[in-house]
Amino acid sequence: MRSSVRNYHEISTNTIFSLILITYSFAGFAKADLYPGFYMQSCPMAEFVVKDEVRQAFYSDRGYAAGLVRLHFHDCFVRGCDGSVLLDSTPGNTAEKDAPANYPSLRGFDVIDNAKARLEYLCPGVVSCSDIVAYAARDSVEMTGGVGYDVPAGRRDGRVSLASDTTLNLPPAYGDVELLTQIFSSKGLTQEEMVILSGAHTIGRAHCTSFSDRLYSFNSESAQDPTIYPGYAAQLKQQCPPGTAGANIVVPMDPISPSISDTAYYWNILNNRGLFTSDQTLVSDYATANLVNQFANDPYSWGNKFADAMVKMGQIGVLTGRLGEIRKNCRAVNQIEI
Repeated sequence: MRSSVRNYHEISTNTIFSLILITYSFAGFAKADLYPGFYMQSCPMAEFVVKDEVRQAFYSDRGYAAGLVRLHFHDCFVRGCDGSVLLDSTPGNTAEKDAPANYPSLRGFDVIDNAKARLEYLCPGVVSCSDIVAYAARDSVEMTGGVGYDVPAGRRDGRVSLASDTTLNLPPAYGDVELLTQIFSSKGLTQEEMVILSGAHTIGRAHCTSFSDRLYSFNSESAQDPTIYPGYAAQLKQQCPPGTAGANIVVPMDPISPSISDTAYYWNILNNRGLFTSDQTLVSDYATANLVNQFANDPYSWGNKFADAMVKMGQIGVLTGRLGEIRKNCRAVNQIEI
């Protein structure tokens, strides 16, 4: 369920705020203490400021959109949507952002920093970093042509970030259907939602090293993954040389429309052009293959279900109420005064 609040100039702020609370209480969001319009009274410009920063970044480099969606995903799957992925490493701890799964591929931290700085000036100590990440992901989906949605907010920021937590929580590029389903299920997401959210790979790019084993060292019987369409494999080999030569090279995850949130991702998989094993594996299972075929042929359905799945994902393990904190700086926990 997505409620539109865009024509707010015709209704008073308090009226809209009340209507949103009522609507989303019945939708079940109130149980997590998250609801759209959370900052409507405490920091009315919060969502506008975030969207403005995302827009500026997007116009300078369209790749920011995919980066911000991925940032939200990687935040929520490790310790819940608590902004832990934003914390910098310290002399005594390696943080999530510096884990192999996130560094150097994860991006968008500067966009979050810029939005936070502006919001701290306008509304000190009010807007959480984790909510900024959720807003930025939504705005990125919209700016790439995806279906917009209202973001239930009210998250608070966590104080712990461990690189070791990423290993078992983030779906690996080599994952098969069974492993991916288990990981998503552990986060309260269904297999269908796993296929839906995998569609985020319709935008963005990936380092050659994240899939080069499929081209040069697949297994003892075949150097090249036989599930890759030969023409696509040849194209990737031209872009990604073997060994360390391709370490800093990136390629589009969707070779058809890499900057648009559409269903080309699913068509790629049906034509054996999935970039990662975790993409191509979706047609190896009867149930997930049916979903891939369904979404490939019904962009409207996928767009709306993707929006709903993003809202649900954004509520994984949230901290609310007195839990966590509202960071002053998204890269560091607040200093506790004694």
